[in-house]
Amino acid sequence: MNIRHAEPQDIPEIMDLIRSCVRHMESQGIHQWDEIYPDKATVESDVERHELYLLEHKNHIRGIVTLNGFQEPAYREVSWQFSGKALVVHRLTIDPSFQGNGLAGELMRFAHEWAGKQQYATIRLDAFANNPRAIALYERLGYQKAGTVHFRKGPFFCYEIRVD
Repeated sequence: MNIRHAEPQDIPEIMDLIRSCVRHMESQGIHQWDEIYPDKATVESDVERHELYLLEHKNHIRGIVTLNGFQEPAYREVSWQFSGKALVVHRLTIDPSFQGNGLAGELMRFAHEWAGKQQYATIRLDAFANNPRAIALYERLGYQKAGTVHFRKGPFFCYEIRVD
């Protein structure tokens, strides 16, 4: 497995991965993503800003994550426990045929290590309240629930962890 910055030529395969994940979540009754979000313009912007990382296996993209400091305006309503420079995790996605093999945990460990190198004090993220696997992942990794925000698709739990 290799983790690297996504490049413009990766965008078609990234979009295929996202569409596959949307279909998979829908089949499980998780109506988190759709044709509106995450869209190609969002992915292109992530790539252009060098914020999208991908996990490759045998020259195929098996997972992606976007890492930056952007916090949704709704985050201001959350009672965050940790102060300081915050890294935010967005759009963590694993190829459905590779889920359950620790790849999401690997990308999150990468995010934690990257945050430490970049001198972030905390990592923040939100997880769709109706996505039990995502919630279980973040809680298993030690993230603490800090509150709930509401976006277009419904409630999202906000999580954070201190960067050591």
